[in-house]
Amino acid sequence: MNPDQARDSYNRAPLENVYIRRYTAGRNARFDWSCKALVRGFVPQEIVSGSSINQGDRRVILLYDDLIKEGFPLPLLPTDALIIRGKEVAINAIDDSTRRIGSELIAYDVHVRG
Repeated sequence: MNPDQARDSYNRAPLENVYIRRYTAGRNARFDWSCKALVRGFVPQEIVSGSSINQGDRRVILLYDDLIKEGFPLPLLPTDALIIRGKEVAINAIDDSTRRIGSELIAYDVHVRG
């Protein structure tokens, strides 16, 4: 699969709008950017004792091109938050390797909690 085919595949998926929230120093102000995402729960086999995945955690695939288009100040940071269906959730982990084709980032794979 090449990068364009991967992007087309994601764009055919059931995407929803989420927001990435970044707070300024001291959390005095915040800024939100809209982004298309694929939001999924983890399957029971991924939730095992001793793992970093808890029941209720979700996996969010954030499309990299959408972040660029929205003018989001990359990179995505662990101190950012996501707004999913009106609720703020914390970023637990950011994977920018799994959804690459060669050196080209197609999407961030983000583990969220809350």
